[in-house]
Amino acid sequence: MTQAHKKLFIKTWGCQMNVYDSNRMSDILFSLGYKTVDSPEDVDMIILNTCHIREKATDKVFSELGRLRVHKEAREEKGNRMIIAVAGCVAQAEGNFIMERAPFVDMVFGPQTYHELPEMVLKASGNKGKRIINTEFPTISKFDHLPDEHTIEGASAYLSIQEGCDRFCTFCVVPYTRGAEYSRISQEVIDEAHRLVEQGALEIILLGQNVNAYHGIGPDGSTWRLADLIRKISEIDGLKRIRYSTSHPRDMDDDLIAAHGEVKKLMPFLHLPVQSGSDKILKAMNRKHNVDLYKEIIAKLRKSRPEIAFSSDFIIGFPGETEQDFKDTMQLARDVEYASCYSFKYSARPGTPAANLQAALVPDHIASKRLSTFQNLINKQQAQFNKSCEGKILPILFDRKGKKEGQLSGRSPYFQSVYVKGNERLIGNIIDVKITQSFDNSLTGDIVIYDNEAA
Repeated sequence: MTQAHKKLFIKTWGCQMNVYDSNRMSDILFSLGYKTVDSPEDVDMIILNTCHIREKATDKVFSELGRLRVHKEAREEKGNRMIIAVAGCVAQAEGNFIMERAPFVDMVFGPQTYHELPEMVLKASGNKGKRIINTEFPTISKFDHLPDEHTIEGASAYLSIQEGCDRFCTFCVVPYTRGAEYSRISQEVIDEAHRLVEQGALEIILLGQNVNAYHGIGPDGSTWRLADLIRKISEIDGLKRIRYSTSHPRDMDDDLIAAHGEVKKLMPFLHLPVQSGSDKILKAMNRKHNVDLYKEIIAKLRKSRPEIAFSSDFIIGFPGETEQDFKDTMQLARDVEYASCYSFKYSARPGTPAANLQAALVPDHIASKRLSTFQNLINKQQAQFNKSCEGKILPILFDRKGKKEGQLSGRSPYFQSVYVKGNERLIGNIIDVKITQSFDNSLTGDIVIYDNEAA
C-alpha cells in the first residue's frame, strides 16, 4: 500500500530569489514525503518564506502567523501535528524576536540554511518536538547539498547563480540577511541549466541579489563572469530565452554589454536599478555610481542591442532629498524613457545606516506627492512603450491560461503580459503573435498562422 504524502503549504513574499528558494525547499522536503498544496488548512507543515525589503515586513509576518495559528490549533485538537516555520530574510533578521513573540512557531531559519531542512524537520517533528532556530551563515554553500531534482512550473525556470551582496547600500538589508557575495561554480550552474531544459524549460532566468557581480570558478580554474556563463548556457539545445536579474550598474562590464548584442537568446529587456537621478542622493545611498555613468551604460547597451528596453527601481523621498534632487530624478527618467519601473516611497529598514538619518527625513506628504508625480511619468512611458508594440509580430512564451475562457497568457521578449485566444495545447510553447491592442500593463493580439497551419 502506498504511503500517503504529507501536505506542505509554502507562502512566498518578495523577490524572485525567494520564489527559487521556495521551489528548492519543496524539492528537499519531497524526499521526506511532503507534497506541496495550495491551502494552509489541515496540512502537516507550513513555511512562510519572508522578505525584509518592503515596509512593515515583520508586522505582515506576525499578522499572517496569527491567521495560521488557528489552523494549527484546529489540527492539533484532532491529535495531528502541524509544523509552522518562518524562513527567509525576516527570519534571518528577526529570528529571536519571532520565537519569543510567537511560541507556536516551531522553526525559524535563514535563507542560507534551508539545505539543512531534513535535519531541522526531523528534530521539530520528533516526540518532544524541539523548537529550531538556525540563522547562521554556513561556511559550506547550501548549493552543495541541494537535490538534483528541480521542480519547475511552466516553460520558464529560475536558476540561482549568485547570492549576497558586498555593495552595502545604506537603505538595504540584503548584506545583513543574505550575507557576503557568493558565486556558484560555473559547471554546477551549467549542469542545472541542462536539467531544467530537459524538464521542459524554454526560458531560464539567472538570479542573484547582485547577479552581474557573478565571479564563479570556470572549468579551467579561471574566474568566469556573467557574460561567460550566458554564452555557455546559450549553447544548450532547446533553450530559447535567457534573462538575468537583478543587476548593479557598477558591475555592468563591457563584456556583458557586448553579450547583449551577440547572444540572441538573451532577451532585449534589462532591469537595471538606479534608485535616484541625483548624484547627491546616490552618494548618500552609497550606490558607488553616478548619473553620468548610468546614462553611459544605457547608451552602450542601446548601441550593442538597438531594440533593448529598460526597467529600473527608484526610491523617492530618500532622507535629504530636495526638490531639485527630485527634479533630477524626473529628468533621468525622461532621458532614459523606461518601458516599466518599480518605484517606492522611502521607508527605513531597521539596522541599515539610512535608518539613522531621522533628522533628514522628507515629510511624508511631500514624499507621497513626489512619488505620485513620478509614477504618473513612468505610467505614461510604459503606456507609450506598449503602444509602440501595436502592429508588431512578437514571439510569445505562453505559460498559463488567461483570466477569460479560451484565453492564454504569455510573456513577450520585453516581459510584457500578452493575452490571446488560443488552444491550451499552446501552453509551454513560443508562438508568434501580432499585437493588436495595448493597455497600461498588458498587450493583446492574434496568433499568427503560417502556411495555413491551424492554431
